[in-house]
Amino acid sequence: MAFEKFDLDALNAERRVAMAKSLRPITVDELKEIGEKLFPTASDSWGVLFAEFLKDNKNATFHHALTSDDVQIVYCRDKDRGLWFTARGSKGPLGERGRTIMKQMIEKRP
Repeated sequence: MAFEKFDLDALNAERRVAMAKSLRPITVDELKEIGEKLFPTASDSWGVLFAEFLKDNKNATFHHALTSDDVQIVYCRDKDRGLWFTARGSKGPLGERGRTIMKQMIEKRP
């Protein structure tokens, strides 16, 4: 069985197009709803950190974007922090490259 060539550059280009189309400001209340779905148990350490971050930054500006392969991204421009997650339960902090991309996309918005 031959292996398919994986084209990471093409995937990243697709992701950026989808992110630019879906990028929007998101309210803290909407983020709380996302957090409840992402972290259904009170003992989830990620959920505790997510809730504390929202509480500590309730007046900050947050943005949400969705990639072509259904990775959701939440970004707080005021604190330059973000989180990515999938419906399958994968999640992690948004790295420097991802934060830079989000900042650039937000700055380009009208």
